[in-house]
Amino acid sequence: MENVQRMKWNVLVNGSAFIGLVLTVLAVIYGIQAHIFTSQAALETFLKQFGWFAPLIFMVFQAIQVVLPISPGGLGCIGGILAFGSIQGFIYNYIGICIGSIAAFLLARRYGIAFVQNVSKKETFNRYAGWLQKPGFEKAFAIAIFMPVAPDDFLCYLAGVSKITFKKFVTIILLGKPLAIAAYSLGLNLIIQHLLVLFNG
Repeated sequence: MENVQRMKWNVLVNGSAFIGLVLTVLAVIYGIQAHIFTSQAALETFLKQFGWFAPLIFMVFQAIQVVLPISPGGLGCIGGILAFGSIQGFIYNYIGICIGSIAAFLLARRYGIAFVQNVSKKETFNRYAGWLQKPGFEKAFAIAIFMPVAPDDFLCYLAGVSKITFKKFVTIILLGKPLAIAAYSLGLNLIIQHLLVLFNG
């Protein structure tokens, strides 16, 4: 029964990732053909049609992206920067990712370690599951969240089945996420601006 449940979750996770990737590719193709991505101004003009729904939709997408891998995490950060600029993109990324991280934690705390195993890759789970047995989990988790290369989404699930309190988890997420997101945002913004110059040149 457990294997069947795990198989169902694997189908859901892998299926959502595949569908999300296909939709992302189609969106990029459409954006290029419609000349939406030719400049920051063109993209901003396109987004103005949606008014305040645009950032709301984006933040919901980023929150869901943490819980289910709709698309590679870096693509969300790139989308935020392209769509809203460095500062607003950072803010919307931060809000959406923090909400998603808290949701992942609460899901894991509600449904337990079997749920975490079902929604995560076996290799990733085996690599980090040992953290649960160590007394310094909170410190290791906090350091990992500060680092922009750690598997943050999975670690939020793992934290949900650890002994860390909800308050400490939220504090670490709220304080730790800005650095990682800023690193992505600033780095990607420089790359994007350079590519736009080359593209328009």
